[in-house]
Amino acid sequence: MTTAQTAQQPLPSGYGARTTAAQVLDGVDLTGTNALVTGGYSGIGIETTRALAAAGAHVVVPARRPDAAREALAGIDGVEVDELDLADQASIAAFADRFLGSGRDLHHVINSAAVMACPQASVGPGWESQFGINHLGHYALVNRLWPAIARGGGRVVAVSSGGHRRSGIRWDDIDFATGYDKWAAYGQAKTANALFARHLDTLAADSGVRAFSVHPGGILTPLQRHLPKQEMVDFGWIDEDGNVLNSDFKTPEQGAATQVWAATSAQLDGKGGVYLEDCDIARLVPDDEQAAAAGVAGGVRGWAADPEQAARLWALSAERTGLDAFATAG
Repeated sequence: MTTAQTAQQPLPSGYGARTTAAQVLDGVDLTGTNALVTGGYSGIGIETTRALAAAGAHVVVPARRPDAAREALAGIDGVEVDELDLADQASIAAFADRFLGSGRDLHHVINSAAVMACPQASVGPGWESQFGINHLGHYALVNRLWPAIARGGGRVVAVSSGGHRRSGIRWDDIDFATGYDKWAAYGQAKTANALFARHLDTLAADSGVRAFSVHPGGILTPLQRHLPKQEMVDFGWIDEDGNVLNSDFKTPEQGAATQVWAATSAQLDGKGGVYLEDCDIARLVPDDEQAAAAGVAGGVRGWAADPEQAARLWALSAERTGLDAFATAG
């Protein structure tokens, strides 16, 4: 087990699964800081935006549908909307150029936008869409914004998921050329989010920037938009009338808490590269088969916390996007 993997131990933080984003920021003053929240106008993203803005941060919300974002965020002071499509590398470049042109620093970056279990599709030059949007889109965004992030000296938060347990990185078939499984594709993308944070922290720590990945918990939000109702019924999430059956589901305010904690908490000073859940550092747990036999719930699987795989994924991502903000630094 590596040093990074042994760091996967709860603090404990004193918070828990029912903590809300507002409770995490109680008494915290973020006045004078700039935050960026992708997906910051729906689901747990809008609750993240709301909490950060209430604490005094100026929050930039890049959105594929900027008019819809402005409507959703109306009434929340200190929020700015700009256009960004994470499926489109040219859109990412244009947004980054506009932001960098403003000369502002970035202190908190939360990569909250995602697609989940969607029908098979490709983005860019044939990239599987969940990997291309959830991982490569955010990889490109952070690398392009790196000058502002480095000046801010703050934190980057990659929103992963307990869904990472469904698949590690499929190194021999990342784009599912041999047959598509929407849940395996989602799992791979969420593993990629965790590995991205793991290696970014390695590269960025000397600049004073730390990175974390988080599992926000189970929450019913627009993220489920691609799932047929019957599938959610079969999972035991809802009944035939759409009523929520799973008492473990969090509210969006509770779901936003861990990423807000990751982005702002002094409890994490000097730490980084780890996977968080329920407003604490998660435990490293065995792989799925072993974990299921032992009755283990939660935690992070080894394939999502392995520094060698994290470095390999970074190199692949750099090759695919043509971007690596650290290429000349090492």
